[in-house]
Amino acid sequence: MNAIEVTTLTKHFGSLVAVNNVTFTVPKGEIFGYLGPNGAGKTTTIRILTGITAPTSGTATIFGHDIQREKLTARSSMGIVPETSNIYDDLSAWKNLMFSAELYHVRKSERESRATELLKTFEIYDRKDDKVHGFSKGMKRRLTIAMGLVNSPPLLFLDEPTSGLDVQSNLIIRQVIRDLNEQGVTVFLTTHNIEEANLMCHRVAIINRGIIAAIDSPERLKKTIQSVQAVELALEAMSADIIEALAHIPHVNDIRREGDKLRLYTEDPGSVVEAAMAYLREKHIRPISVNTLGPSLEEVFVRLTGLDKGRKNEKTVT
Repeated sequence: MNAIEVTTLTKHFGSLVAVNNVTFTVPKGEIFGYLGPNGAGKTTTIRILTGITAPTSGTATIFGHDIQREKLTARSSMGIVPETSNIYDDLSAWKNLMFSAELYHVRKSERESRATELLKTFEIYDRKDDKVHGFSKGMKRRLTIAMGLVNSPPLLFLDEPTSGLDVQSNLIIRQVIRDLNEQGVTVFLTTHNIEEANLMCHRVAIINRGIIAAIDSPERLKKTIQSVQAVELALEAMSADIIEALAHIPHVNDIRREGDKLRLYTEDPGSVVEAAMAYLREKHIRPISVNTLGPSLEEVFVRLTGLDKGRKNEKTVT
């Protein structure tokens, strides 16, 4: 039995089709990423899967239980962490967890030990008696996730869990997700953070305008666009003239400046390296480093969502 099964799921808001005929499964024990730009249909999907919003058509089951017809049973096996905070600022972290435990019907004998364990895991135990309004955004997010885990669910829904957070909170949350998954928890993660999906997820579904463009592991998705390869150069000198000259090397389809490096996109990295090095020797420009790169998940995302269309005519970026 899969943790999640979705069949031809569709949701209309008037004339807007937020989710369009979506079908996928999430096996038990998987970290499944739902990746897409803002407005792609990610949050609508997660609201349907958690029983908050009813679909226009199609079905969704949680461990075999239909989320519409068996809502209470389906929801009893999940923890839900929404994108927007659901904590009470005027209560302490401890009281927020106690309240959440009551909502999830956690037995009284287990509430305190579970709350203590979670607060220590998320490194906010020393602030457990402080009112939450004094917490940073990252601390509030960690507490929100702890509240979603208070019932020890076998399935965790996370909607944009690390959006806009500090580095420490990001690292803590990602490690907790990995640890939970090693214990057998299935995680459904919506995000527009491509690097997060690449690092965390066993499989990724890329959704855009309510339609799933692809579902596969990050590495397999990268292989679908092997034509998007790049030669990356770090140079001692960098100028508009140098960038312009490198952009006109045969087989260079695009050139972009990434920090202190240049990326020359090509389907023939070998010939581009040879031509680029010949130009640099002729101009007495010393390269600091030269690397060839395969496609990234970001490039897959850009290609599959059509976000590259507005950049096709931009060959040079300075």
